[in-house]
Amino acid sequence: MQLVFFASSFCEPCMQTRAILDQATKLVPTLAIAELDVARDATEAERAGIRSTPTVIVLDGGGSEVFRAEGVPSLNQVLVALAKAV
Repeated sequence: MQLVFFASSFCEPCMQTRAILDQATKLVPTLAIAELDVARDATEAERAGIRSTPTVIVLDGGGSEVFRAEGVPSLNQVLVALAKAV
């Protein structure tokens, strides 16, 4: 399972998303989050089809996307997506 968080430095909703993902890591200590900046990591953002920030993508063990949230996800959405990825 992998969680990828696409953000931008000037994005207020990205800060809210970071706080939610921080809560998720407290509840799921094994959770690793890869945060990518859409300006710095433009190739990865384009490959993932990122149209806005924040965008959170959860991948299962095989690398298949099981969840995508454009905008600020709720903690519950993130936790359910993580459960689906296991």
